[in-house]
Amino acid sequence: MILMFAKRPDRAGKVSQALKLAAESVAQGRPGEAVRICRKVLADFPNDAKVHYALGVALGHAGQIDPAIDQLRQAIRLKPDLFEAHTNLGVLLGRRGKPDEAMAAFSEAVRLRPDVAELQMNLSNALREGWMLDQAMAAAEKAIALKPSLPEAQLCLGAAAACMGRFDRAIDAYRNAIRLRPDFAAAHLNLALAELVTGNFERGWPEYEWRRQCAGVLPGRQFAQAAWKGKPLDGKTILLHAEQGFGDAIHFIRYAPLVAGMGGKVVVECPPALVRLFDNFPGVGRIVTTGQPLPGFDYQCPLSSLPGVFRTTLATIPATIPYLAADAEIADSWRKRMGKSGELLHAGLAWSGSADNRNDRNRSIALERFSPLSGVEGVRFHSLQIAAPPAGGGIVLSDWSANLKDFAETAGLIENLDLVISVDTAVAHLAGAMGKTVWLLVPFPPDWRWLLDRADSPWYPTMRLFRQEMPGDWDGVIRRVAVELSGYKSDHG
Repeated sequence: MILMFAKRPDRAGKVSQALKLAAESVAQGRPGEAVRICRKVLADFPNDAKVHYALGVALGHAGQIDPAIDQLRQAIRLKPDLFEAHTNLGVLLGRRGKPDEAMAAFSEAVRLRPDVAELQMNLSNALREGWMLDQAMAAAEKAIALKPSLPEAQLCLGAAAACMGRFDRAIDAYRNAIRLRPDFAAAHLNLALAELVTGNFERGWPEYEWRRQCAGVLPGRQFAQAAWKGKPLDGKTILLHAEQGFGDAIHFIRYAPLVAGMGGKVVVECPPALVRLFDNFPGVGRIVTTGQPLPGFDYQCPLSSLPGVFRTTLATIPATIPYLAADAEIADSWRKRMGKSGELLHAGLAWSGSADNRNDRNRSIALERFSPLSGVEGVRFHSLQIAAPPAGGGIVLSDWSANLKDFAETAGLIENLDLVISVDTAVAHLAGAMGKTVWLLVPFPPDWRWLLDRADSPWYPTMRLFRQEMPGDWDGVIRRVAVELSGYKSDHG
């Protein structure tokens, strides 16, 4: 979705010239200048819908989302058939996390201009965000019918199909998009995720490398040193760097000993929260905190690229567990702090991940929805979140947030637990890497690494998956967890 200026000329020459100047300013990366131009002309033409529209677009590009929404709504009040205003209003409402209002705006734009494929795409994306998936598919198909040469429409169709769990259909759509535009990075990345989640690792890993060319997916980073492709290192130094979230780094650090086995001297760069956890990791000669000066090195490779470098298949996943362990002194300090009693089952709970994750609204769960677990007797729950639990969460928790300064501390706490129950976040990866019993709560559709239609994970042998049967159905998942927890307590009491 893009903010766009109306192209039709205004009757008043002054307004027309102002709109042209404003559009040029935005195009040249000077939205503040466009805002000033629009406000100046608006003083003379306060009831001109197109000036309000232009001001809304300029404010949107300047990052002033709420004032931009107000201006676009004013433009619509003055000229209800200005479809561009409805379109841009939908874009900004989507950014504000208001999918229902965005859908309404895009629906009106489509009603006014049903023959514009791009508007059908916008509507499809908004419908998908609102989990109205059948309608999202229909709008994407209409966009394709209107403009078969539009690769973004195929991407839109694939995204809707993937959300429905129809990955064969999604793969076909992404491939169609790539045929139309061979360098379409977003289509390659989405194809990778669809191939990987269906277990087609051989086809998925090469496509996964396109993630680094997708705007908004990863921060751009350039190295003078060559990317390592798997050749023997013969004593050369290689930098393995964490490029995604904490969970991805924990997941893929398992490959570091394999890299060392190729004859390399391994340096790992990672965020501060992981430094102590990764200290003395097998095969790693040095840990560098992200942002600190790097030592000299000959090759570099993102941690997330290592499965592809080693051509990992389902049969060759390096799943020797544990590959991470808590520091003994830290674990002992947690044992004393917790005051463990052998009569209770100690279960850790993680209900939300980073809000920066693009899929966070689907994977995180409101704490109060875990209240059925409180009915299981003989279980003491421990929060594994770095933020204090919200009041009135519906379940009694020991809050350790003030003590969880980094993942080394979290590992020390997990070492003293009998069970970890977690949404799809870094805590689950850490517990799985430590060989702890983990119950992972998996959204529909799942992240690629959890595959489809299985209750176990080849990446973490001690992990059990509790999957949503339909999007948003966390209550059904929690009920199943509560039943299993009661039996688990009886077996381990």
